[in-house]
Amino acid sequence: MPHKPVRVFLIPKKAALAAGALLAAAAIFCAVSVPAAISAAGAARQLPIYSVDRPAEDGKKYCSISFDAAWGNEDTQILIDTLGKYNVKATFFLVGDWVDKYPESVKALHDAGMEVMNHSNHHDHYNSLSADQIVADVTACNDKVKAITGITPTLIRCPYGEYDDHVISAIRSMGMEPIQWDVDSLDWKDYDAKTIYKRVTEKLQPGSIVLFHNAALHTPEALPSILEFMHQSGYTVVPIGELIYTENYTIDHTGRQSLLRPEPAA
Repeated sequence: MPHKPVRVFLIPKKAALAAGALLAAAAIFCAVSVPAAISAAGAARQLPIYSVDRPAEDGKKYCSISFDAAWGNEDTQILIDTLGKYNVKATFFLVGDWVDKYPESVKALHDAGMEVMNHSNHHDHYNSLSADQIVADVTACNDKVKAITGITPTLIRCPYGEYDDHVISAIRSMGMEPIQWDVDSLDWKDYDAKTIYKRVTEKLQPGSIVLFHNAALHTPEALPSILEFMHQSGYTVVPIGELIYTENYTIDHTGRQSLLRPEPAA
């Protein structure tokens, strides 16, 4: 492919200095570890939890599997049955509209011991909503889930994995914890089972949160081999609510949550 001619743009000195200052400020924000309890007015960048620093306990390595449910429902029961076969409890993040359409599946997830959490009410772009709108949307989905399961969700995955400081602040003002992932199966791209398996198993580490979708084409086919790998590699799969810390923790610039370490005595 032929190379395009190089274009040179001259930037005024004042604009260059301003851009440099902005880049420097961004670098400072990205380097800050963020406690979950930070107030909305705090200066540090607020991040959701992507993974957890969980040292092995009793020789066990811990990780979590999660599924986002926003549209289809063809495979939900198959996933429940497969997880049950391996005695695994996963976390399902449900959109309120999905709850409205498939209340029987919400009940089936709860009855199977799965962790049923929030994925917004309408799968809107939270970055474009006000804090009040976000709180109202999250509350609406929480109410729908509670009406079926009897339990109010404490975790949420933002639609599209999209967030900024005002989104995270609004969510934490409700006493909820926003959850991302550090292992993305990309199953929604309809990759075949071998590709999904490779993506997950090569990226998995202790404290990982794996992202799947309940209606992806090849996830039911890939899941058994992934669960076998986890078992053979010494992993114990727990719901995200059991993986994360709920107090005395910090979140670093990568979104990895860890316990706050006490200062050494002088």
